[in-house]
Amino acid sequence: MYDDHDRLTTPFHSHATAAEVIHGVDLTGRRAVVTGGASGIGVETVRALAGAGAEVTIATRRPASAARLVGELTAAHGSGSVRAAALDLADLRSVDAFARTWQGPLDILVANAGIMAVPERTVNAQGWELQLATNHLGHFALATALHGSLREAGSARVVVVSSGAHRTAAFDFEDPQFERRPYDRWTAYGQSKTADVLLAVGARRWATDGITANALNPGWISTNLQRHVDDATMRALGAIDEEGNIIPQPYYKEPAQGASTSVLLAASPLVSGVTGRYFEDNQEARTVRGTEERPGGVAAHALDPGAADRLWDHAAATVTAALR
Repeated sequence: MYDDHDRLTTPFHSHATAAEVIHGVDLTGRRAVVTGGASGIGVETVRALAGAGAEVTIATRRPASAARLVGELTAAHGSGSVRAAALDLADLRSVDAFARTWQGPLDILVANAGIMAVPERTVNAQGWELQLATNHLGHFALATALHGSLREAGSARVVVVSSGAHRTAAFDFEDPQFERRPYDRWTAYGQSKTADVLLAVGARRWATDGITANALNPGWISTNLQRHVDDATMRALGAIDEEGNIIPQPYYKEPAQGASTSVLLAASPLVSGVTGRYFEDNQEARTVRGTEERPGGVAAHALDPGAADRLWDHAAATVTAALR
C-alpha cells in the first residue's frame, strides 16, 4: 500500500479525452485486448489505442456488435489493425477458449467490460454472483490464462476498470455470493468493484515478469452499463429529471473523457513501471480510511495486499476446478 505523499500525478485534467492523454505515443507493433470494447468507454479505448498504431482485439460477447467500429478503424489512415473475437466473461469455458486461441505476446490487456446493479441474485455455472463473476472472476481468469503472453511482451500492462462504488463494500470472504445475507444489487456491485482493485494489487506478483497492473474509476458516464438501473433510481441519483432527460452535472463525462484514465494506464510513459495502484480523473487517487463522505478516492480495504492474495487464491481455485 502506498502513502498519499507518494501519489503519482499527471498534467491531464479530469475531463481530458483519451486522444489527449495518448497524444504523441506510438504503439506500432504493440498488441492489445479490450474487453467490452464494442460499447461505451470501451469503444473510445479501442479508438485511442488503434489510433496510436496498436493491433487491437475487441473481446465481446457478440462480435457482430463491433462490426461498425472495426470497419471504421480499418478504413482510418494510420490506425492499427482491429478485429473482434467472442468472449463471455461469465462463462469460464468461453474465457479459456479465447485465451487458447491467442498466439504470441500481449502488450496491453484492458479489463473494461462489466455489468451493474443486476436486480435479482443470479449466479454463473460456478455459483458466483453474476456481477462478481463477470466483473472480477472472468477478468481474473483471462489475465491469468494470458499471463505467458503478457510475460512474453516484456513490458506488458493490465488495466482494470473499477468504480467509485467500491468504497461502499469491502469483499465479504464469509459470504461473497450472497448465499446467507440478503442480496442487494448495489452491495454486490460495490463488492465486485473492490475485487477489481484487489486484482490489480494481487498482480504485483507479476512485476518480476515485466507486467504492471493498475485499477481505475472512469467517472460518471452515461452508457449501457446503466441498463439495469430503473428511472426511479436514476432520478434519486440526480441523473435524470421527471421527463427522463439527463441532468447535466459538472462531473459527468462523455465516453471519450471517461476512457482517458484507461488509456493513460494502458499506454502513457508517465505511468511506466507503476503497479498495484488506483487512479481516477487521470491521477492516482488519495486513500480513504473509515466512513469519509467526500467523494472520490480509493478505500483502504481495496488496497489491502492480504485481502488481494486471499481473493487471488480463491479465484484461482475456482478457475482450476471449473476447467478440469
